[in-house]
Amino acid sequence: MYNKADILEENERLVKDFQAVPFSKLKEIPDFYTFKRSLFFSHRDFDKFYSKLKNGEKSALVSGLNPSGTLQLAHRVVFDTVLFFQREFKVQTFVPLSDDESYVARKVASREDAVKHGLELIVDLLAYGYDKKLTKIVFDFVYPEIFSIAMTLSRSVTMSEIKAVYGYTNDNNVGLHFYPTVQAAHVILPEIKYGIKNTLVPIGPDEDAHLRLGRDIAERMGYTKPAILHSRFLPGMDGLKMSKSRPNAAIFLHDPPNIVEKKVKMAFSGGKDTVAEHRKYGGNPDIDIPFLYLSSFFLDQPESEKLGDSYRKGDILSGDLKNMLTEKINKFNAEFKKKREAITFSDIKQVLLVDDSKFDLLEDIFKSLKE
Repeated sequence: MYNKADILEENERLVKDFQAVPFSKLKEIPDFYTFKRSLFFSHRDFDKFYSKLKNGEKSALVSGLNPSGTLQLAHRVVFDTVLFFQREFKVQTFVPLSDDESYVARKVASREDAVKHGLELIVDLLAYGYDKKLTKIVFDFVYPEIFSIAMTLSRSVTMSEIKAVYGYTNDNNVGLHFYPTVQAAHVILPEIKYGIKNTLVPIGPDEDAHLRLGRDIAERMGYTKPAILHSRFLPGMDGLKMSKSRPNAAIFLHDPPNIVEKKVKMAFSGGKDTVAEHRKYGGNPDIDIPFLYLSSFFLDQPESEKLGDSYRKGDILSGDLKNMLTEKINKFNAEFKKKREAITFSDIKQVLLVDDSKFDLLEDIFKSLKE
């Protein structure tokens, strides 16, 4: 059963227990669908970031990825927001790929696997449309300077603080205890390396602990606290929180058409048990997952309202919504796949912050992925 309260529990906890500010209280928001459709739930200092950005201050976005999986449809909230700021304001975007964290947290079997996943994600981002001139990929494996910065920052953090924030114990490996300072280095990098003080970090609500600590470290070390946007948790196709233990709940950008169709068919519906009942009493778009994804990513406001009204009246069936969503996702995925096939290693080299001596090794790994 789809329960919106359960899905938003983590979002609401940030407001109630950790003083995040509800996004609804902002006096001014950008004219873009991710903001207008309430796909962000709360923030920290977004109003300050946006005001400085509009006044022409040089600004940056930091939006990291963990190279232990692949891209989901729900990632569009952050990705499309990044593209908006790149296109409208020419904001420099930094994308940390935490291959080292994937390894020390045992999310991948080896460093080589982490690097392979990282290269795949770089291809994904470029295919998605990230501007090569405005994007810098911070791939820790090939940019060791990040560890030098993390080492400097580490003097401002105690082991007691790490244990309190993350719940780590003496049985956890030392890499996990040190990694929070690497994450802090990621979010402060625009200021440390490029002098950009106005930085925004859009994240999921489950990542807020990292950024709370990162903001504290920045302040202790004399840097500017980065602003934060918390995306709204979106449920999986089954109406529950997405989980790696339930891969059928998520739609991935690499899913072939038959898999997309299978996943959408099992989506939680707001329709009635029979066609006759649905025609008579109508459906409930407020709990219908296909309608949620259609209205979030594929329809403008008037289209969404019209479709929702037709669903409530029973003119549109649950199967119609599922077919519509399947068609739109498959079209999106097909276009993404085509763009992805056109990405070359030369494209990757343009966006990487890298020790040049690592390029040959990376190119060999990239070629093996194409075989």
